[in-house]
Amino acid sequence: MNSQQSTTVVDSGEDPSMAVIELVAAAKGADPIELDPLYDVIDPEVIDSLSSSSGFSSLEFEYCGHTVVVDGTGDGTEISLEPVTIGNDRSSGVTGTGPSL
Repeated sequence: MNSQQSTTVVDSGEDPSMAVIELVAAAKGADPIELDPLYDVIDPEVIDSLSSSSGFSSLEFEYCGHTVVVDGTGDGTEISLEPVTIGNDRSSGVTGTGPSL
């Protein structure tokens, strides 16, 4: 298994939230249906609307043993993941970046 995997979803009809599930499933060597529901961690609609949002441009969250980074761009959404490491000093949960005030 690679230490980092990524994919880019360009407005092709596929929801970025589904791409997150498929990428994590591939990294774990599992069927996507076997994973915990994504909505237990984050609202999938937030991921799906990121590239068209005028607010947040990226977010990061932990899902099924991976840190998922979602970056919205004008052309689509880039999704990358890394395994969560034991002793990681980052707090769990969702973080995001948005416009500066």
